[in-house]
Amino acid sequence: MHELAITQNILDIAISEAKAAGAGQITKIRLVIGELSGVVGECVQFYFDFLKKDSIAENASIDFEVIPAKLHCRDCQTNFKLEDSSWVCPGCHGTSLEITEGQNCFIESIEVE
Repeated sequence: MHELAITQNILDIAISEAKAAGAGQITKIRLVIGELSGVVGECVQFYFDFLKKDSIAENASIDFEVIPAKLHCRDCQTNFKLEDSSWVCPGCHGTSLEITEGQNCFIESIEVE
């Protein structure tokens, strides 16, 4: 359910930025979603289609880029992608890990007319 609030925030930001740029219409929003962000693209799409009605984004599309999770082992300094939900370092089999990528969700770009 948190996707409703996230989607409303995305739309609010896009509309504010478009108006500040003097644009009359938003045509596309490009959203980057980290694999570990907890944001579900299909839910964002559902709420976006509902929330954009009667706004300058009414005819806009939303595109998603999913960023994979990347981890760093504090023990052996290995950097690796999270695969098969295995939270174990492939180098030393340690579990002292930090997430370096894949937690964020942000607007990468907004296309306007």
